[in-house]
Amino acid sequence: MRVMVIVKATKNSEAGVMPGEQLMTEMGKYNEELMKAGVLLAGDGLHPSTKGKRIRFADGKKSVIDGPFAETKELIAGYWIWQVKSMEEAVEWARRCPPPMPGEESELEIRPVFEAEDFGAEFTPELRAQEEKLRAELEQKQKA
Repeated sequence: MRVMVIVKATKNSEAGVMPGEQLMTEMGKYNEELMKAGVLLAGDGLHPSTKGKRIRFADGKKSVIDGPFAETKELIAGYWIWQVKSMEEAVEWARRCPPPMPGEESELEIRPVFEAEDFGAEFTPELRAQEEKLRAELEQKQKA
């Protein structure tokens, strides 16, 4: 199963405070462990919400909202995509993570990624073929 591990934002991450050398070293080692175990598929840190935008869909209209966004607890500072056998395995890997925001209370959230079989009959053979074609094209672009 694939999971997204969400690193929740904090006041410091939203203020643009960059990680120190010690945290960069610890996270580098952690990411190497994930990679060697075949767990890590992707991952990145995100700029603060001051550099972001939101697109709101309401009443058939779309509007653009500039950051910063309130409610730090609802914001994301980074993420990983992991391939694991179970949610329990994901939790065990997350427990090994260095504290992502030293000096501040921080939190990781783990969420399963939808797989094709999760969508049932509504995901028709035609839609599956379209999805597979798009994934293959993305994979080719990433290799280039």
